[in-house]
Amino acid sequence: MTPSELLTEAFSRVPETVARALDGLSEDQLATRPATGANTLAWLAWHTARGQDAQVADLAGSEQVWTADGWVERFGLPFPAEALGYGMSRDDVGRVRASAELLNGYLRAVHERTVAYLATLGPEDLDPVVDDAWDPPVTRGARLVSILDDCVQHAGQAGYVRGLLFFSR
Repeated sequence: MTPSELLTEAFSRVPETVARALDGLSEDQLATRPATGANTLAWLAWHTARGQDAQVADLAGSEQVWTADGWVERFGLPFPAEALGYGMSRDDVGRVRASAELLNGYLRAVHERTVAYLATLGPEDLDPVVDDAWDPPVTRGARLVSILDDCVQHAGQAGYVRGLLFFSR
């Protein structure tokens, strides 16, 4: 298995995990918080896709799926197009409202773009430094692992929130 194939396998688990967390829930249920100020399922799914989209597009030197493929208009969220969810207020988190179909569709589109990008990478492509603002500087491989780690954590949180809201009563 090549490094690209390994990363593709790992990234491929994210949309499946998120889809299970969103399965069968209404837009209102997706916007429900398990506790005051907590993240909603809708926000977790959207932020997972947005973070992956923005960071992979940056690595690939391409436009984000969010803007290139019209997802920003389909969602119609009250934020600037560049919003990713980082540093959002509790009120902003609550403004992320969307159907499971829309959230899953966007994440699948981001995933397809990620897989296409990963297919272009050879082992030697993972070593170049892509961000020297850190100590040690961040390589492309380390950035991809960081993106994956963030996605996996948020996908897991979505499953946990679903369980708290709908199966713990």
